[in-house]
Amino acid sequence: MADFRAPLGGRQLDLRRLQQFLAVSEYAGFTSAAAELHITQQALSAAVGYLERQLGVVLFDRTGRTLRPTAAGAVLRDGARALLAAASTLAEQTTAAGTDTPRPFVVGHTPAITAEEVYLLLEPVRAQLPTVSLTVRQLFPDAMVSALYDGEIDLALRRGVAMPPDLASAIIAYDPVRIAVASSHRLASCASLRIDDLRTESVIVWAPPGHSFYTDFLLSTCRRAGFEPRFVVNRVQGTPPVTAVADNDLVAFVTAPAGPALGGRVTVVELLDPPLAPTQALWLPHTVSAVRDVLTVRSPR
Repeated sequence: MADFRAPLGGRQLDLRRLQQFLAVSEYAGFTSAAAELHITQQALSAAVGYLERQLGVVLFDRTGRTLRPTAAGAVLRDGARALLAAASTLAEQTTAAGTDTPRPFVVGHTPAITAEEVYLLLEPVRAQLPTVSLTVRQLFPDAMVSALYDGEIDLALRRGVAMPPDLASAIIAYDPVRIAVASSHRLASCASLRIDDLRTESVIVWAPPGHSFYTDFLLSTCRRAGFEPRFVVNRVQGTPPVTAVADNDLVAFVTAPAGPALGGRVTVVELLDPPLAPTQALWLPHTVSAVRDVLTVRSPR
C-alpha cells in the first residue's frame, strides 16, 4: 500500500495558505492582501499564523507599520511563487493529458536569439517528439520571468548565464559571434575581422551596460582585446539583430550566418577567434517536461 503521509514531520505546505502568505508579503500588510483575496483580515491573519505554527518560525516582523518578512519569511516568499506556478502548470498538464487536443508547448525567446536559431534548437524535439505541438513567442527579457510564472510560456530562452534564485536553468547552446555592418560600410568587404579591428568603431547594443548580460558580455569582449568600446543603444527594439546596422555606420555583434542579410542591405563578417554567446534555458522548478528534457540533455553546440 502506498504511503501518503506528509513529508518533513507533517510540514507539508497547504497551497491555499501559501498563496495567502504570498499576498501578505507582496502587499506588506493584511488589509490590502485580504481585499485582493476577498477574505477577511481575521481569516488571513489566522492562515499566516497557522503557517508559522506549522513551520515553527516567525514569518513576518510585525513591529513596524509595514509587515516585513523575516529571514525565514524571505525564504518561503522566494520559493512560494515558483511552487504555486508549478502546481498550476501540473494541473494544466494533467488536464491536457486527458484531452484529444493538448495545448502546445510554448517557448519564449528574447530578440537576441533569432526565430531561426530557436527553430534549429528545436530540431531534436521535432525529431524525437513528432506529435508535440510547439509555439514560439518573442518576449523582452524583463517579461520572461513573469511569463513563466503566469503560465504564458513553458520555457524561456535568453543570452545569459546567471542562475535566477527561484527558477531552474541550463546552458543549452553556444553560438559564435560575428560582426554585422551595413553593406556600404568599409568593413563589409573584409573576409574576416579581429575584435581589435573595431577599436575605432561604435558598437550598437540593445540595453545599457549593467542592465543586460548580453551587453556586458559583448563590451567585455572588446575590453579583453585591449580597448574601451564606444557604444550606442539601439532605438528600435524587438527586431532581428542584423537590422540594427541597416541605416547607419555602426557595427553590431550578431550570431547570424556570415554573408549578406536583410536583402543585401547588411553584411555579416566572420570574426577570428570569436567569442561564444551562450543560450540559457529557464523554467519553473518542480515541473516535468519531455520537451525540456530533450533540449537540456543535448550537448551545447
